[in-house]
Amino acid sequence: MTNFAGTWKIKSSENFDELLKALGVNAMLRKVAVAAASKPHVEIRQNGEQFYIKTSTTVRTTEINFHIGEEFDEETVDGRKCKSLATWESENKIYCKQTLVDGDGPKTFWSRELQGDELILIFGADNVLCTRIYMRE
Repeated sequence: MTNFAGTWKIKSSENFDELLKALGVNAMLRKVAVAAASKPHVEIRQNGEQFYIKTSTTVRTTEINFHIGEEFDEETVDGRKCKSLATWESENKIYCKQTLVDGDGPKTFWSRELQGDELILIFGADNVLCTRIYMRE
């Protein structure tokens, strides 16, 4: 089983603003979010199929605890409450489908994949994808 545990710093990011647009975030909030998310600090702890992921920026810190294959409460990138289900897509990749608790919106998901010393995080909102690549600290 792949070990995602560690602290991660961002190497590159593509399409974060476009993702926020697809989620309906207004221009002012997008500007703040893009600036804040430019240097996130990510901590991942893993015990088998149990995960804890903490992402900290200058504006917001999010924490999720989940077990692969069990539904959990989470928020989408734009802060809406959802039910999430993470599954192994491959031995190196976790795919998480998010289902909004209330209201309508684009279909959202995230995936995390290890490729060597890189962690590739993809956020999706319908057909808009944001790719963020992290390196181990």
